[in-house]
Amino acid sequence: MKFISTIALAVGTFLASATAPIAPATVNKTESTVKWMAEKVTGKHWGYVPISDAQLDVANGKITGGTFEMDMVNLTVEDLTDPKSKGNLTNHLKSDDFFSVEKFNKATLKIKDAKTSNGTDYTISGDLTIKGVTQPVSFPAKVSVAGKQLTATGEITFDRTKYDIKYRSSNYFENLADKAIYDDVKLEVKLVATI
Repeated sequence: MKFISTIALAVGTFLASATAPIAPATVNKTESTVKWMAEKVTGKHWGYVPISDAQLDVANGKITGGTFEMDMVNLTVEDLTDPKSKGNLTNHLKSDDFFSVEKFNKATLKIKDAKTSNGTDYTISGDLTIKGVTQPVSFPAKVSVAGKQLTATGEITFDRTKYDIKYRSSNYFENLADKAIYDDVKLEVKLVATI
């Protein structure tokens, strides 16, 4: 009888540890960043999109899910220094040619799956919503934990035309020559959270 009780206790302990509660981690929005990068035939541009809201779900020190929301109204252009050029590009990106921020002021990523074999290298899958259009994305990410602080970094590449952003895309317009803008846009994401 004692043996059976010991086995039952061991199984119960194992199940309890295997099904650790998922807890939301508090994301530090000032330390977390989303950097965007886009290229055209004649060069490239980059800037930042502020994170307006974010949450990571964590169990046993590992990411299991989460969401983060980007404030498209306050996106910035950082590679240009001339105030007029910088203002013109910023306003153009916010216009209906690109992100239509008056109608769609937020973009979101919802993590649906986070696979890892070592707790450091992840494959993240989820839904990216831009301009009201949701498409699946998958990307590699790195996660490090130091004390109570978790830092997750990853690079998301998405095809802008799948989100109804077709301005100067050579897949939709002919004879653009050096005025063409490439379809792929990269987002370098860094999320810093307290667990």
